[in-house]
Amino acid sequence: MLIATAMIIAFAIKSLVAQAFFIPSGSMIPQLQVGDRVVVSKIAYRLHDPRRGDIVVFDSPNQVVPKDDASLPEKVVKGILESVGLSTPSTEEYIKRVIGLPGEKVEGHDGRVYVDGRELIEPYLPQGPTTRDFSPVTLGEGQLWVMGDNRENSSDSRVFGPIAESTVVGRAFVKVWPLPDGAFL
Repeated sequence: MLIATAMIIAFAIKSLVAQAFFIPSGSMIPQLQVGDRVVVSKIAYRLHDPRRGDIVVFDSPNQVVPKDDASLPEKVVKGILESVGLSTPSTEEYIKRVIGLPGEKVEGHDGRVYVDGRELIEPYLPQGPTTRDFSPVTLGEGQLWVMGDNRENSSDSRVFGPIAESTVVGRAFVKVWPLPDGAFL
């Protein structure tokens, strides 16, 4: 009974409050490395709108819903293991940084990103690499422009365009693994 109660509580927390996510690619280097685990607040954007600079997890814009033949108990166990970071989730979600907000014009030229004509100061980027040029995009209502910090190795809004705010799962707020590198984001 105690194990079942713990599983139900863990599943409820994962579904409603926070969830651990595995970093599968190098698109957020140097902030996040391949194999890191972060905790994502699922309630952050119920309290406020996304902000520029937030690191967000969102549904893949290219997502194809696979056929899931797993039984309910298998789904619950898989969800619990993912929620505590013990199982690697699928790549159905991406993690990127919010660069542009609804109504803003975002563009890249001369190795820099500009929002509404003003250069965006990005202290989180590694030294050296610059952002490749991209055409101006004006974001509509409910749209965000997201980019990886590793600009030379990131599939982001420059590839798939703006994302809908409604696809955002939550805001990454703490790196929990590996332990010596744990930090608030």
